[in-house]
Amino acid sequence: MAAEANQQPVFRIAGLAKVYRSGDVEVHALRGVDFEARAGEFVVILGPSGSGKSTFLNIIGGLDTPTSGEAWFKDHDLTRMSERELTLYRRDHVGFVFQFYNLVPSLTARENVQLVTEIARNPMRPEDALGLVDLGNRLDHFPAELSGGEQQRVAIARAIAKRPDVLLCDEPTGALDSRTGIRVLEALTASNAELGTTTIVITHNAAIQDIADRVVRFADGRIASSIRNERRRAASEVSW
Repeated sequence: MAAEANQQPVFRIAGLAKVYRSGDVEVHALRGVDFEARAGEFVVILGPSGSGKSTFLNIIGGLDTPTSGEAWFKDHDLTRMSERELTLYRRDHVGFVFQFYNLVPSLTARENVQLVTEIARNPMRPEDALGLVDLGNRLDHFPAELSGGEQQRVAIARAIAKRPDVLLCDEPTGALDSRTGIRVLEALTASNAELGTTTIVITHNAAIQDIADRVVRFADGRIASSIRNERRRAASEVSW
């Protein structure tokens, strides 16, 4: 698999901590997290609400900064980047997929993807990105004409169209039923296989862990375990 063929770390995280303060109250969202991800690796992060999953994803995605610790993307120290540098990092290297699709209602599927390809350095054709998520026959449909699962797959196409180094997904199947969610997981695994994009998916749904190279469990702001799957199951083998 790609993760084993290329052992260069994409992320190196050490002692990552995040404290939110409101008056005299401190909330410790992350408490000394150590983490690595390799090129092409598919990682599923599990944990209950409040365990630190989303905070962690936001920091490695350049959307938030830690209180302390180190967060490296390849040879770039994310913790020392300016706001402009973080913006360029997100633009050039990171694709995001969230639970809610954030599509522009007045644009077709193709046009939603074009929003990214017009500013990316080395983009895919929107038609190719949508084809990769099995929506080649829905290019000119508006979001209101698409199911929830199809809208999420447009969002994935939009995220991968700029050929990001990493794809960060926050509860990408959280609003979907099992059958529809499986189609979304198939789109994520296809992009991981075809493009070699390091893919990190955070979820409450333990069933999803079987499609990953590695499963990381968060609890109380820390990594409780990190286990490599002996065999990755196909998305079609998963149900919940």
